[in-house]
Amino acid sequence: MLIMDQTFFAIAGPAVVFAGISKGGFGSGAAFASASVLALVIDPGLALGVMLPLLMLIDLSTLAPYWKRWDREAAKLLMLGAVPGVVLGALLYRVAQPDHFRILIGGISVGFVIWQLAQRRGTVSIRKREVPAWAGALAGVAAGFTSFVSHAGGPPAAIYMLSKGLSKTEYQATTVLVFWIVNIGKFVPYAWLGMFTAETALANLYLAPFALLGAWLGVRAHYLFPERLFFGLTYVLLTVTGCKLIWDGLF
Repeated sequence: MLIMDQTFFAIAGPAVVFAGISKGGFGSGAAFASASVLALVIDPGLALGVMLPLLMLIDLSTLAPYWKRWDREAAKLLMLGAVPGVVLGALLYRVAQPDHFRILIGGISVGFVIWQLAQRRGTVSIRKREVPAWAGALAGVAAGFTSFVSHAGGPPAAIYMLSKGLSKTEYQATTVLVFWIVNIGKFVPYAWLGMFTAETALANLYLAPFALLGAWLGVRAHYLFPERLFFGLTYVLLTVTGCKLIWDGLF
């Protein structure tokens, strides 16, 4: 049952604005937290159903500012991997233990940030090599699966793209394109699983302005932030979301 009272909108409105800012300007790493916040006041399954059309709206409204500015190879590999990832998520949604995957992805995310900081400080030193294609496909599978079960596909994709050393706009544009396709691919299985109802559709209508506002703010912030600050914030978001995934998985 979805009760759209003052408490619902007091929580859902800011959560959706946050998702728009995250997806519109700083990758989609932290956007999944919006579904987690919504799950505080409504059933988790309904929270996923409410958020997906809003995420799709954010994707659509942010395509134009980043059009053709993505890294084609990274986008292709992530999308190719995401297709079986989404299918796997749909098949295993009823029986899988999402918490196990939250812990795994969260641990990898935090570990990746620690590794990058250790390299920058000279604590560890390795010979730079080109990121293999299979790593992009594997990241896509993880992104597709975790996006399906919890809208948390951002961290696996972010790890791969950060490893490739993309510019901030290439990184952002690639994220927008990849998750636009991923979210479209999730729509039919979500409908089949009964995650959409007349109530979630009404909630989407009410929350759409919040999504568009967040997306606009995110795009504006993306172009205002210097590249060094952008990636610093990206690593912070990856750490925070990784820790949040681990916390959700454990508790």
